[in-house]
Amino acid sequence: MNNQSAKGIALIVVGALIALPILGITLGWIIKLLFPLILIGLGVVGWRNGSKVMGGLMIAFGGLMVLGKFHTWILLAIAIALVAFGVSHLNKRRY
Repeated sequence: MNNQSAKGIALIVVGALIALPILGITLGWIIKLLFPLILIGLGVVGWRNGSKVMGGLMIAFGGLMVLGKFHTWILLAIAIALVAFGVSHLNKRRY
């Protein structure tokens, strides 16, 4: 990709981000979900390139943000697992 097409794509993205809220389309919730994942990805890239401290910090911070966003789903999965584990114990035959 040459310099002109990169500038063109950047201008299109910036213009679209300016125009979407005017049209009533908000993307804030998508950005809030993607930001922790982007942080984790940048941390992995930093870790692989030799910056273990900075990469580890970014991975840890992104991981904590993901836990904050998805804590309800994580707790639901834990609850389902506990119920399934309890049911499996009730169904075991004792000799």
